[in-house]
Amino acid sequence: MAQTHLGTALITGASSGIGALYAQRLAQRGYDLILVARNRERLNALASDISARTGRAVEVLPADLNDRTALAQVEAKLRQDASITLLVNNAGIGTHTPLLQSDVEQMTRMVELNVTAPMRLAYAAVPGFVERGHGAIINIASIVAISPETLNGVYGGSKAFVLAFSQSLQHELADKGVQVQAVLPGATATDFWAIGGLPVEHLDQRIVMRTEDLVDAALLGFERGEKVSIPSLHAGEKWDAYEAARQAMAGQLSSSAVAPRYAVY
Repeated sequence: MAQTHLGTALITGASSGIGALYAQRLAQRGYDLILVARNRERLNALASDISARTGRAVEVLPADLNDRTALAQVEAKLRQDASITLLVNNAGIGTHTPLLQSDVEQMTRMVELNVTAPMRLAYAAVPGFVERGHGAIINIASIVAISPETLNGVYGGSKAFVLAFSQSLQHELADKGVQVQAVLPGATATDFWAIGGLPVEHLDQRIVMRTEDLVDAALLGFERGEKVSIPSLHAGEKWDAYEAARQAMAGQLSSSAVAPRYAVY
């Protein structure tokens, strides 16, 4: 049974998959929990199991984050509950279907869940974190944030937002006691794939990571203070080089003079 109390972690998409594993691991580490997802029955079962095994307080907050009224209730919880020290933005959907075979209304719902919801929840949580001088956000993005050609473009774009938003928050909050981590999973053995129309069993199993391994690695990265964690990337130095190149360009991206390669002769 955990002995250290680290505050309360609010986890979205907590009823299954990555979110449920985060709930279990964070309770074991010493967090009380607020579990957010649509399925009340799954949440209640998970809450009872975690509370019995860890002794931690586990609150259930059923909410469909695609519904603005329900989303507002979670925002209010983040603003009002000073015990919350960690927000895990995990809820999301995706698909492998290309643009010409995708329904635009479904894609719009994807953007609202993958982009609008975590953005609004961060806006709700961060002021309290800053006021109290401590807090953390874990944003679950995806490898498609840096490889948008891999799956559906709207999905890739939504996860690119999550990564960029995380990096901006890291820059803004670095001196305010707030930690922000972006996690970029590769293919992971969850029902994410079946919901998106491609069961995980149809994937090359050499690229599919166990959910337990993904979450444990990501939490190790969090504890080490990593800003971006990519558990499936073995050549970590390639991300370091990628990020170094991006940072090196940053001061050269805006100029009053047109680059010579665009000069008209």
